[in-house]
Amino acid sequence: MKATVFANEESFEVELPCSVQSFLESRGLRPGGVVVELNGEAVTPSEFGRRQLAAEDRMQIVRVVAGG
Repeated sequence: MKATVFANEESFEVELPCSVQSFLESRGLRPGGVVVELNGEAVTPSEFGRRQLAAEDRMQIVRVVAGG
């Protein structure tokens, strides 16, 4: 089943079931290199594979950048 989810205010069509990890990898993002908030709740990297997306879910994804 296809559904629309939102990431950083942009809409994406995904095939459900789809985990947060699968979504990130499909967008070329390393799960260890981002911070994710799903529907206003922080998701730890250890949960990425278990947390399933649903229609109309909203994510904020921020890349972690190291530097000095």
